[in-house]
Amino acid sequence: MGDDPGDLRVAYITCNDLSEAERIGRALVGERLAACVNLLPGLRSMYWWQGRIEETPEIILIAKTSAANVDAVVARVKSLHSYSTPCVVFLPIVGGNPPFLDWLRSEMDPAKATAKATASVKRGPPTATIPAPPPG
Repeated sequence: MGDDPGDLRVAYITCNDLSEAERIGRALVGERLAACVNLLPGLRSMYWWQGRIEETPEIILIAKTSAANVDAVVARVKSLHSYSTPCVVFLPIVGGNPPFLDWLRSEMDPAKATAKATASVKRGPPTATIPAPPPG
């Protein structure tokens, strides 16, 4: 299963602040549109907007998702984002650790989509009798 990662994508999303990134990240993972997200503070963006160059601090949100979820991820981000034109772009995953890629797929399984997400925040890799991949 993990030998062909062609169905998987990395979403690169910029957010106005940490609160917005957390809200979007929780929605994507909670709704199983992404298997996991990473929030990277400290971004400084420079870009053209409405005829002038802007410089603003932002947060990078990286989400591991599937090609099948691309449209739903864009729609969900747009529904939660404060920007009128949020950055939501996707890159294909061309390789990786097969067990991790299988884990990504399993966490986005539509059959699991009805399961309620718990609000607990865990630190460190998950523990189980069968070795599970760490979040990331």
